[in-house]
Amino acid sequence: MRSLHTTSWHVLTLLLLSTTGAAGQTVRDQHEAHGLHRDPAAYIAALEDPQRDAYQKPHEVMEALAVREGELIADVGAGSGYFTMRLARHVGAGGHVYAVDVSPDMIRHLHARIRDAGVLNVSPILAPPDDPLLPQAVDRFLIVNVWHHVEDRNGYLAKMKNLLKPGGQVIMIDFQKRDLPVGPPAAMKIARDDLIRQMTSNGFRLEREHTFLPYHYFLVFSAAS
Repeated sequence: MRSLHTTSWHVLTLLLLSTTGAAGQTVRDQHEAHGLHRDPAAYIAALEDPQRDAYQKPHEVMEALAVREGELIADVGAGSGYFTMRLARHVGAGGHVYAVDVSPDMIRHLHARIRDAGVLNVSPILAPPDDPLLPQAVDRFLIVNVWHHVEDRNGYLAKMKNLLKPGGQVIMIDFQKRDLPVGPPAAMKIARDDLIRQMTSNGFRLEREHTFLPYHYFLVFSAAS
């Protein structure tokens, strides 16, 4: 995984929340102009912008996941908790969500958010870039808009496989590798077929694919028997 220092995977993927401005500014120009790269509060506000829902479709994603009460789920690159808090409602009091991120700013925000909401089934985890540091095996990993930032993907997949319960799943949602009005440049993205080959070579098989997201692929993998 790239050395991201204190930068959240989701902070880096703030690119997904910006488009080219009317004056022709690039996404990167807009970030620099607004100082978002130095302002965690601005990043968090952008990640939680309701306009993101139009293409990330979190309600439909949660319906497709069909999360069951009692599940243990790791949200890798949890950022501001965009999916973490939704997962927490679905797993219920008998389940648990591990909100993994490399950014101390995001972890502090998550601690405050779950405290203020009175949520008892979420544990934020400040993790290094190469290990989710989960305390136990989980039923699923959810990885949204993050995998294209991971450098040692084979190493991370090996750790994930060891931390996945029998019959568990790895859900990969990331940007299609083409020019889009949101997201990072195409050169940064991982093509759907390349990701499938990578997962297959690391002992996973494609179990299901959802195609309702306009800018993302949505792939569900399980460990190959």
